[in-house]
Amino acid sequence: MSYKIVVDSCCELPKEQLQSGNFERVPLGIEIGDYNLLDDENFNQADFLKRVAAYPKCPKSSCPSPERYVEASYTDAEHVYVVTLSSKLSGSYNSAELGKRMYLEKYGEKKIHVVDSESASCGETQIALKLQELEEEGLSFEEVVKRIMAFRDNMNTYFVLDNLETLRKNGRLSNIKAAVASTLNIKPIMGADKGTIFQMGQGIGMKKAIAKMVDKIAETLKGAERKRIIISHCNAKERAENVMRLLREKIRCQEIMVMDTAGISSMYANDGGVIVAF
Repeated sequence: MSYKIVVDSCCELPKEQLQSGNFERVPLGIEIGDYNLLDDENFNQADFLKRVAAYPKCPKSSCPSPERYVEASYTDAEHVYVVTLSSKLSGSYNSAELGKRMYLEKYGEKKIHVVDSESASCGETQIALKLQELEEEGLSFEEVVKRIMAFRDNMNTYFVLDNLETLRKNGRLSNIKAAVASTLNIKPIMGADKGTIFQMGQGIGMKKAIAKMVDKIAETLKGAERKRIIISHCNAKERAENVMRLLREKIRCQEIMVMDTAGISSMYANDGGVIVAF
């Protein structure tokens, strides 16, 4: 069966997938004061971070319209899967679900499934790549849906950020945590529980926080061999490669991918942030 995997632009995709013809990224919008941009293939991270640093307030995002998801689903592919960032963080999932209903009403029956990643960034990447693997196995649409939801439910996303202000100002964190982290250089180790961000630990400074995050990942994966771990970073390649090195010292994994964040992930992770999905 032919298939198409649609992701919103919070998802980082390797060039191989982007060029395969089976994937499409639907861009979210970003506002930095009066400056507006789309999180698409023209996103310039260096320019974006420079503008954010100079802007006294907080950048904002806007989700794709339902019509944009209708457009992405209009394809000869028999199976369409849409992967969005957590519905607890964005309206992208609700927009995609509405787009699915609009498509079915306008064009008739089609096998479309929308996945709330309950994550973001490389968590979405994990789901998108798994969907590709399941489709390449020749499984039925119904079996792919069943397996991808189980995969999503067993996936973990951990992260350490150098700057929590965007999350705090957008209502994703309590003021107390952000204030303490800023004042004492305490870097919280964060995770996602059904799409809701929570704190699982902390370290004084990024180096110690990252080491503790790696320890928590290793403990979670104790005794298990994982096929793929994905690390996304915002302008912190050396830091991300250190996370990869530490992980390889502690656990068995067939593949560890390191990717740079796209626009929306860069907005929330801020300069220096590191995200791990497994």
